[in-house]
Amino acid sequence: MSKSIHVSETPATQFLKAQQVAFTLHPYTYEEHGGTRVSARELGVDEHTVVKTLVFEDEKAKPLLVLMHGDCKVSTKELARQIGCKKIEPCKPEVAQRHTGFLVGGTSPFGTKKTLPVFVEASILELPRIYINGGRRGFLVGIDPSVVPRIVGARSVNVALPG
Repeated sequence: MSKSIHVSETPATQFLKAQQVAFTLHPYTYEEHGGTRVSARELGVDEHTVVKTLVFEDEKAKPLLVLMHGDCKVSTKELARQIGCKKIEPCKPEVAQRHTGFLVGGTSPFGTKKTLPVFVEASILELPRIYINGGRRGFLVGIDPSVVPRIVGARSVNVALPG
């Protein structure tokens, strides 16, 4: 971690430290509705390496997280098929916040309020490094994606659609 930047702890960074995961801090100027396009531009990285954490729910209103490339969308139909559900849909922002403890735009798969099932697009695990939300708007952490299945029990899926 860089000593020149001071970023206060979040539940996500506390979780990563507890799991002894090496990570780098990447604060940036948050833009409302800017998404991964803005964070990639601000960090000077390819948007494909910026991973968004999306909160969905199944037909029984059970929440789940999906980690997806910043420049892709999730095929909810294919996701439902791959994980054995009838239907998957995005959570409303207030419901997502209640499940994760994070504001939309600052949702991290690490240090969530409740333990949620996590699904990761398989090709993310093949990247050398990813940038993923660190638990606050305008703050990403850089990590080795291979640690994600171990620390959050993520299952890989193939549900990416071009963004």
